[in-house]
Amino acid sequence: MKRLTIALLCGGALLAAAGTAAIAGPAPRAGADTLIPRDKIFGNPSRAGGQISPDGKHVSWLAPLNGVMNVWVAPIGNLGAAKAVTKESKRGLQNYFWAPDSAHIIYLQDSGGNENFRVHSVDVATLKDIALTKAGDKVRAEIQGVSKLRPDVVLIGLNDRNPQFFDLYEVDYKTGASKLVMENPGYGGWVTDNQLKPRFAFKQVPGGGSTYFRLGADGKWTEVLSVANEDFFNTAPIGFNKDGTTLYWVDSRGRDKAALVKMDAASLKTEVIAASDRADIQGLLTDPESYEPIAYAVNYLKNEWTPLNAEAKADFDFLKSKLPGEVSILSSTADGAKLIVAASAAEQPATAYIYDRKGKSLTKLYETRPDLSAYALQPMWPVEIPTGDGKTLVSYLTLPAGADADKDGKSDKPVPMVLFVHGGPWARDDYGYNSAHQWLANRGYAVLSVNYRGSTGFGKGFVNAAIGEWSGKMHQDLIDAVDWSIARGVTSKDKVAIMGGSYGGYATLVGLTFTPDTFACGVDIVGPSNLKTLMESFPPYWRPILEGTFYKHIGDPAKAEDVKRMMAQSPISRVDAIKKPLLIGQGGNDPRVVKAESDQIVAAMQARKLPVTYINYPDEGHGFVRPENRLSFFAISEGFLSKCLGGKAEPIGDDFAGSSLEVLEGADNVPGLAAAAPKPTAAK
Repeated sequence: MKRLTIALLCGGALLAAAGTAAIAGPAPRAGADTLIPRDKIFGNPSRAGGQISPDGKHVSWLAPLNGVMNVWVAPIGNLGAAKAVTKESKRGLQNYFWAPDSAHIIYLQDSGGNENFRVHSVDVATLKDIALTKAGDKVRAEIQGVSKLRPDVVLIGLNDRNPQFFDLYEVDYKTGASKLVMENPGYGGWVTDNQLKPRFAFKQVPGGGSTYFRLGADGKWTEVLSVANEDFFNTAPIGFNKDGTTLYWVDSRGRDKAALVKMDAASLKTEVIAASDRADIQGLLTDPESYEPIAYAVNYLKNEWTPLNAEAKADFDFLKSKLPGEVSILSSTADGAKLIVAASAAEQPATAYIYDRKGKSLTKLYETRPDLSAYALQPMWPVEIPTGDGKTLVSYLTLPAGADADKDGKSDKPVPMVLFVHGGPWARDDYGYNSAHQWLANRGYAVLSVNYRGSTGFGKGFVNAAIGEWSGKMHQDLIDAVDWSIARGVTSKDKVAIMGGSYGGYATLVGLTFTPDTFACGVDIVGPSNLKTLMESFPPYWRPILEGTFYKHIGDPAKAEDVKRMMAQSPISRVDAIKKPLLIGQGGNDPRVVKAESDQIVAAMQARKLPVTYINYPDEGHGFVRPENRLSFFAISEGFLSKCLGGKAEPIGDDFAGSSLEVLEGADNVPGLAAAAPKPTAAK
């Protein structure tokens, strides 16, 4: 089952080096004042993305091969015999999984961040790699379903016939043979069962929301239910039981917080399985044999799992007794006998384990960033920040060692602060190891990440409070959080920077144009500057959700009254107000926030002779996947923030090596940039 992703502006690749934290053993650590080398934080992890084969005989992970992240496989009893089974040479892999036969790995890869993914399979024994979908600059593939009940094929959606809609194909991942299952007559997404058969489909409704259709025995689709606009971001089907008679949902219809609901696929009658009055249910663990839910997760300040049966309770009790912190399940064998699990903590590097459920034993698989155990990382403190209009913002604060000597989460003295804003906006910040927080705290800054209204996970009322409020109440939430930080002595009024990617980049531009006296400087990463041109530039496959979602929340570029408001909310309309330093990072292939969004605000600033530093990466998309590019941009950001806020900075050194960076404007505004960067070219 595949539901079209909604957090479409989220900078998922922005900090691709970030990993899920876990508890590692004690080790001697460097002093709190020691600078952590940037490559230890933003370079490739040693290993990540651990999975176990369905038959339990092999484990896999992502790890560098000649500096590029590839899939490695090892026999479960001989991890030292690991070998790389993929051969990517430039852009590291991010998404892969085991095929049901336990003999093949299936992975997705795009070209330079353009998000036109192609699906490959590789034979683990022979290393034979087969492209399962055709190449093409405008063709995108999506994995619709994989099931052990259909062990020879993978169900793939392709928009090769119509760039807006995805037809369904069954593909033999051993040979690449493909068979059309269903041509898409105009649906925005499919709901398929464990036999890989389409059962439901949905369309966006102009004005907001979606309508679901059911496929009948006669081959005809019939409208059966609707999801109103107010519920759209909090309601979605998540999977069938084994025989396809029950469809499970997270569902906010009739309530504010999304509950776990089961729906009879024939009668459409629903029953609530679990609900929380604090936050939406966002995680679900199912039994690998029956496909029935056995545990669910609710994430308010921290993620918490609730088991639904005695066996799951015994597993979670054991794991929590052995792995302090937040426990997560990464992968399972087909029979559920063995799992890959991890534990999370903000201030320790990630570790994954093989968990034998019957024997109740844990075998260490890897540490994601073992080098970080040598450094004093800082705790992350969940905090609740009140807004001026009575809402509560779940936020996360990290303090540098010098500002919180007793580590009680309360600042001993004001220090410079970076407000780090998440993308989306239909996403959220949460507790755990965070690359940006640890990097900035180590350089002497407090770091605050805020779940402003529009963030998901806190109920539909909180999401819908953001409708029409880009640069309005969404931004006021950030200002309220800054005021809260100043009032509590975390920082001082003249020492706050704003930084973020995607929507966080937009928030940065809004901060410097709508509230120019609040922030000392800003770092915008792939952020839109013009809401009208943003809405006009999305790829064709986004069109099915624009009318029903984006137009409702942001505005319709075809309506004059909407355009007037959109332009009033766009930083490009208020460039004259900028008076603080600005750094912009952009991916040249970004399909979500195209390069023209950065180009136009830079051109407007150049015309007014306002200083701006503009960095482009021609081989990146919506965020920076290649470690060479990450290292170069965060080296530049570190120098920029040091000049603005006075924090510590590691010299650029060789952090530009292998990077594709283009300094299109303002090299002289960042210490060391002009000397280290390639010869600048004119902005286009």
